[in-house]
Amino acid sequence: MEDRRKLKRRYLMFYSRIFDRRNGALIGYLSDITTEGMMVISEVPLEKDIVHRFRMDLPEDIFGKGHMDFEALCVWNRQDVNPNFYISGFELKDLNDTDKNVIERIIDSYGFRERQI
Repeated sequence: MEDRRKLKRRYLMFYSRIFDRRNGALIGYLSDITTEGMMVISEVPLEKDIVHRFRMDLPEDIFGKGHMDFEALCVWNRQDVNPNFYISGFELKDLNDTDKNVIERIIDSYGFRERQI
């Protein structure tokens, strides 16, 4: 599978919950994120080639709000190494500057640091 991402994937030290905004159902957990895309771990495969409307939990004491609403296009999915889970890649759609800033703060606060050589 060709890797088309422009920004380096940033794995996180915590898994924020991702919900379907239409019905409030838990979709899965955030695995990694950039300002352009994210990967979600779920118990069921997520539908490809459609735009999903999501709500992501945020630590309110850090971000001043308990969640962030956004839309994302599912561009791929596959079964995880653990056969009980699936992983899906999403392209984030039409983020405003405030939401991009929140994502950058998530990466700074919870992303694994890269070793400097």
